[in-house]
Amino acid sequence: MDRAKLLGREKITKLLIKFSVPSVIGMLVNALYNVVDSFFVGNYVGQIGLTAVSFAMPVMIVQMAVGFMIAIGGLTLISIRLGQKRNDEAERIMNCAVLLSVIVGIIVNIVTIAFLTPILQAMGAEAAVVSYSYDFTYTIMFGSVFMFVGWGLNSFMRGEGNPRMSMVVMLASAVINACLNPLFIVYLGLGIQGSALATVIAQFSTMLIGIFYFRSKRSVLKLRGDYLRLSYKYVRDILVNGMPQFLIQTAAGVVVVIYNGALLKYGGDTAVAAGGIVNRIAMLFFMPIFGVNQGAQPILGYNYGAHNFHRVYETLRKAIVLAVIIATTGFVMTRLIPEQMVAIFCNDSLLIKEGAHGLILNLFFMPFIGYQIISSMFFQAIGKPKLSSVLTLSRQVIILIPALLMMPLLYGLDGVWLAGPVADMTSTIITSVMVWREIRSLKSKQAKVDAERHLEDLPDLQLPDTRAI
Repeated sequence: MDRAKLLGREKITKLLIKFSVPSVIGMLVNALYNVVDSFFVGNYVGQIGLTAVSFAMPVMIVQMAVGFMIAIGGLTLISIRLGQKRNDEAERIMNCAVLLSVIVGIIVNIVTIAFLTPILQAMGAEAAVVSYSYDFTYTIMFGSVFMFVGWGLNSFMRGEGNPRMSMVVMLASAVINACLNPLFIVYLGLGIQGSALATVIAQFSTMLIGIFYFRSKRSVLKLRGDYLRLSYKYVRDILVNGMPQFLIQTAAGVVVVIYNGALLKYGGDTAVAAGGIVNRIAMLFFMPIFGVNQGAQPILGYNYGAHNFHRVYETLRKAIVLAVIIATTGFVMTRLIPEQMVAIFCNDSLLIKEGAHGLILNLFFMPFIGYQIISSMFFQAIGKPKLSSVLTLSRQVIILIPALLMMPLLYGLDGVWLAGPVADMTSTIITSVMVWREIRSLKSKQAKVDAERHLEDLPDLQLPDTRAI
């Protein structure tokens, strides 16, 4: 049986495990990129290195936002087209997305490098920190094309029903990054720039493996020279459907800038470094939730396209349960061993104390984050990107940014840490209302589909022959 067709027939629990486990591992690997980088930077470059990476992070997040927009936008369309049995169009969309990734990656690289120093200075980085941040970000930007194409091809592997291959690619990339970091930083003495170079090479390997896969007999969809062209319709649909992901990441970049500014104002460089550590620890738990979301997306998109709305609802429900379990596990660990978790990244007692304090306060409502992430991205998977964008922005921008600006006025540095939990709880309430309405709509659509299928299954009525009467 075609791998894609299994999305509409196999048991949801089995499918969700089959797709989510590789995606969770892949996203954990992605999180480990930052952990490995931060470990070697923190322990071999020092606090100034961690502070520099924290200031570089918003620029990198915006870069990732553009890459994810194309990857997830393409994945959404491909999943729905496969569910509609329009495989040739799914293949054309994939090829268009790959070419779009190359072009946009080059543009992002040129624009960012041209304005990098003013951007870092505008975020409040001091002269010494700017030098470190520039070296790190400048090198990372040269991998933009590798990153965009690699992420896209990795997402499309899941979309065509092969999450295991996606996981293998991510693991290979992580191993390369983990091996090259100590080589470049410790043995070759390249410092913070060595960490960035290791990341770029690992991303190149992801892209290369993806290209070989989609040119092989193993893939359902193929990279074809005659399909590798831009289409206005496909580009528009990719960008529209990927917009929620772009807004999520871009908003995260804006929030990091505001966070860093508030941390710098109320706690100095130590608080900024602590904020970077808190963010990396949080990502260790958020990335698996994103993995569950990525695993659920092709299942949701395929079955929505195939009008199997009962399977859409079941997938959503089980994905939420899995995400909440992961988030709750993270919440418990940050209550029990916060200092030990922070100490992985540094050996400065003051920084460890501040980081642990920030970790406890900032992730106070962590269990609700799992629900909010899955629920808001559910709308993107079923082709409703505008609603998904609004729900995502409610947490990342509409509520969080005002909270970041106002709460420190009342509670100082603690107010900075507590702004996140306020946004988490408020956005969860808003999202719950919209999800409840959509579930009612899905049940209504399923009732109509069931009625139509029942009529189709009825035998043709044979009227009596009246000619003899």
